[in-house]
Amino acid sequence: MAQRIDIKGQRQDAITAACSVLAAKRPVAMPTETVYGLAADATDPAAITNIYTTKGRPRFNPLICHMADITMAERYAVFDPLSRKLASAFWPGPLTLVLPLKEDSGIHPLATAGLDTVGLRVPKGFAGELIRAYGRPLAAPSANTSGKISPTTADHVEADLGDKIELILDGGMASVGVESTIIKVEGETIRLLRPGGLAVDEIERLTGISVTRNAGASATIEAPGMLASHYAPESDIRLDAREIGTQEALIDFGQSEIKNRDSALVVLNLSPSGNLAEAAANLFSMMKQADASKARGIAVAPIPDHGLGEAINDRLRRAAAPR
Repeated sequence: MAQRIDIKGQRQDAITAACSVLAAKRPVAMPTETVYGLAADATDPAAITNIYTTKGRPRFNPLICHMADITMAERYAVFDPLSRKLASAFWPGPLTLVLPLKEDSGIHPLATAGLDTVGLRVPKGFAGELIRAYGRPLAAPSANTSGKISPTTADHVEADLGDKIELILDGGMASVGVESTIIKVEGETIRLLRPGGLAVDEIERLTGISVTRNAGASATIEAPGMLASHYAPESDIRLDAREIGTQEALIDFGQSEIKNRDSALVVLNLSPSGNLAEAAANLFSMMKQADASKARGIAVAPIPDHGLGEAINDRLRRAAAPR
């Protein structure tokens, strides 16, 4: 079973232990503000292979490479002026930029699924400290079995991967609760590859540019989180529910009007006050709770599609997709 270290009380011990495991080419579960990541050296093929093997992740699905700061990121990728402006405004934070790789950057092609671009992010808090101490970028998809619900606590990681990894760093509950927003700058346009913890309207407010969305499912996987089926619980999910069926769990939002609410096997509310940031932070945890109830299915109340609601609905649609 994995060793577990509380970073709040043993910060330096956690960094020392993590650097030792990373140097041995093995992955470490680390907390970030979005979700917990399964981190390994992005420059080492054996380390990256261990991520894919541990998660059971398809190797055509690229990994985000996490950096300590913009200075480190600029050693590995080519920044255009608009991408640099976005990085300066939103890093550290829940934004991933897809950028052209520098020649001989050192990031291994296994991490990028052979693409000539790479998704880069600078995480807040402890993860950034760990990367700085280790001295190399860390590829870090979510620390869960591929396709399943992403973990927002160390308990989630331990329940899923505890017998497959050596070290879990416990930083408490992730504050954002959904993965990063992924964008790609193309000339004077900005394309959204995955909605996430940074609302698109904040990007538009900073740049004055309307962000474009992919039209339907993309045939080309350019970034993580673009697979049609992802973030899936064991139970089937029904979206925009207006009533509860027999033996269903309810994931509610705000003060919605749901018929037969009292017949729900369990009722969980992402945010009784209708706060989308609170809902995002609770999403994966409540999906896991609803799934653990052994309900026949999970009904999800309607959630507004603006701001962080775009990311919440994206995760729910992929969770509900045919598997």
